Amino acid sequence: MDHGFDGLGVHLGNLARLSDAETRSISPENFGGAKGGGGIATEGTGAVPARELGRGWKVSPSITIDGGATATLAEIDGPGAIQHLWCTVHPQHWRSLVLRCFWDGEETPSVEAPLGDLFCSGWNQRCNVASLPVAVNPAGGFNWYWELPFRRSARIELENLSPDPVRGFYYQITYALTRVPEDRAYFHAQWRRSNPLPAGEVHTLLDGVRGRGHYVGTYLAWQVNHNGWWGEGEIKFFLDGDADWPTICGTGTEDYFGGAWNFEHPKGEYGVYSTPYLGLPQVIKPDGLYAANQRFGMYRWHVPDPIRFKDELRVTIQALGWRTPLEGQARYHPRQDDIASTAFWYQTEPHAPFPPLPDANGLEVV
Repeated sequence: MDHGFDGLGVHLGNLARLSDAETRSISPENFGGAKGGGGIATEGTGAVPARELGRGWKVSPSITIDGGATATLAEIDGPGAIQHLWCTVHPQHWRSLVLRCFWDGEETPSVEAPLGDLFCSGWNQRCNVASLPVAVNPAGGFNWYWELPFRRSARIELENLSPDPVRGFYYQITYALTRVPEDRAYFHAQWRRSNPLPAGEVHTLLDGVRGRGHYVGTYLAWQVNHNGWWGEGEIKFFLDGDADWPTICGTGTEDYFGGAWNFEHPKGEYGVYSTPYLGLPQVIKPDGLYAANQRFGMYRWHVPDPIRFKDELRVTIQALGWRTPLEGQARYHPRQDDIASTAFWYQTEPHAPFPPLPDANGLEVV
C-alpha cells in the first residue's frame, strides 16, 4: 500500500496529489455509507412521489425524528476523518435540535450544541454565511468543512428536544477512510448561554478545558437588552495556569470579530459582512409590533491564527456599553444582554465533561 499522502488537510495546493484514502458518504439514501449501497431504498419519505418511477428514484431523501427522540446520523468505523457535513431543516427547529459527536467510543460528546448555532444561525431565522469552515446558503443549507478526524470510530447523533416530530431533516456526511497521523487532535464544540447576563459579570464561553490543543472559533448570538452601543467588552483567553489575568486580551467585541467603530456603516446602520474568517452576517431589527430588541450573529474563525494551549483553557467576554457621562467624563455600562456562545476547538482526548445543556426552554429563542 502507498503510505504517501493520507488525503487529509486538503487545499488547492495539494488537491492534485493522489492518495489511498477511500471516500464514503452517509445520507438517508445510504445510512451506513456502504460501498455500492446508495439509492437502493424501497421505503422512505420520498416513496409516494417515487411510486411511478421505482427503486433508485429519490425514495429516501430525508428522515423524520419523533418528539423527544434521538436519531443516529452516522456510525463510522475508523480510522478516518469527516470532511464535509451538509444538512437542512425548517428554521423553527434550529434551537430544539441538539447535535452531538462522539469520537472513538467516548461516553460524553466532544460536540454538543443546538444545530443552528453550530452553523452560525442561532436565531431561528435564515441568513447566508460565506466563510471557509462554515457556509450557509439559500435557503438554510448548512455546510461544515471542519476536518473531523477519528481513529477508532465516529458517531453523530441528533436529539429532538421538542415533543413534536421533526419532518424533513435532510443530511449528507462525506468522509475519508484513511490513516490519521498522531498529531491530529479531535474536534470539539460547546454551547453556553447567559440569559440575561447578570450585571457586572462576564459571559463564559469555555472553562475547565483540560488537555493539549488549540482554539479555532467563536460564534455569538447576541441580543441587546438596553439602548445604546453594546460591544465595548473585551474577550479574554486564559491559558495554562492563568488565574486573574489572561495571556490574550482583546480591545472590544467588534474588534475581535474584525470590525471597527461599532460596526456602523453607513451612518446609523449596522454593516453586515461575511468573509472567510470573520463576519457579522446577521442583524435582526424589531418589527415595530411584536419583536423585541435587536439581535446579532457574528463569527471569528482562528484558522490562520489558532490559539494554542498546553494544559488548560478558559475564555470569557464582557458585555459593555456606555452610561451617561458625568462631569464630562465617559462611563462604561456593564450590560445584561442575552448571549449564547458556541466555542470551537481541537484537543487531545480525554476531554473534561461539558456543563449540562439546558432543556428546551433554556435553549429557546424568546
